[in-house]
Amino acid sequence: MRKIIVGVMGPGDNATTADLDNAYELGKRIAAEGWVLLTGGRNAGVMDAASKGAKTAAGLTIGILGDNDTSAVSDAVDIAIVTDMGNGRNNINVLSSDVVIACGMGAGTASEAALALKNGKKVVLLTDNQESQQFFTSLSPDSIFLAASPGTAIKFVKEILIKHR
Repeated sequence: MRKIIVGVMGPGDNATTADLDNAYELGKRIAAEGWVLLTGGRNAGVMDAASKGAKTAAGLTIGILGDNDTSAVSDAVDIAIVTDMGNGRNNINVLSSDVVIACGMGAGTASEAALALKNGKKVVLLTDNQESQQFFTSLSPDSIFLAASPGTAIKFVKEILIKHR
C-alpha cells in the first residue's frame, strides 16, 4: 500500500518563530501518524523545522529542491530530489502530496497553496494571517481548512484523508 504523503509548505528565510514552532510540531505529528513528510527540503525556515520535527519521531522525510545544489539541503531530509526547476518545483511539491499544509505565509507558500487548489487538492492553512485566510477561502471554500494549531491541522488532514481517498 502506498504511503500517505503530507506536504508542509511555508516560508524559508522569512519564517516567524510561531511558523517554526508550528512546523516542528507538524513534522512530529505527521511522523507519529506514520505518514511521509514532504517539504521544499532546504535547511531554512518551515522546511527545516518540519523535517527536524519528523526526525524526532523517526519519520521519513522528502525534500524537493528547486536548484541543482544539495549543499543547502536540511540535515533532516532523508530523500532529496534535485529538480533544477526553481519555483517550478512548487508544482511537484503539491502534486506529490496527498494533502498540503500551508504553515505560515509568503509568496512561495501562496503559490503552492494556489497550485494545490487549482489541482483539486485540499489545503490546510495554519496561519493567523486573516488576509490569507479570507483570500484562499474565497477561492475555494470547500477545499480550504483553517487551523489554529498543529493539532487541529492534523485533525483536518485525517478528516480529508477519510473523505477524499
